[in-house]
Amino acid sequence: MRGSGDGFVRCSDGHVRWGRFGAAGVLFVHREADGVHVLLQKRSQWAHEGGTWSVSGGALDEGETPAEAALREASEEVGEIPGHRFIGEYVFAPADDWSYTTVVVEVDGRFGFSANFETDAVGWFRLDEVDGLPVHAGFAAAWPALRRIVEGG
Repeated sequence: MRGSGDGFVRCSDGHVRWGRFGAAGVLFVHREADGVHVLLQKRSQWAHEGGTWSVSGGALDEGETPAEAALREASEEVGEIPGHRFIGEYVFAPADDWSYTTVVVEVDGRFGFSANFETDAVGWFRLDEVDGLPVHAGFAAAWPALRRIVEGG
């Protein structure tokens, strides 16, 4: 089912991006005895930069906050989200009329599976493991700021 925000838009900087009202994703964090782990999904081959690892996410629907959109998209892509709390966010705003917000959410336990055609795999990774993964270019650019949020949370 299509949401009201689904669709490409030409932004004020001239680039075409997904999400009529912007887009959002979520980086899930779980703290364990052996360190902090984050949940990433491997984008399916049909998706933009398919085969790379990134956060779950997608277009904001009209009237949705970035956090609401990120959690909705994640539940569609990687399954039901356990108890959680927000610990921060990072906003990439390359144009006056479009932004991508990554919310950082700590969860009570590990979860996740490939819930639909957008996700080829799901994995929990230690922070130092993320640097060695083939990641989506947008996530790679945001990762230093996201990591600081995770380490400070």
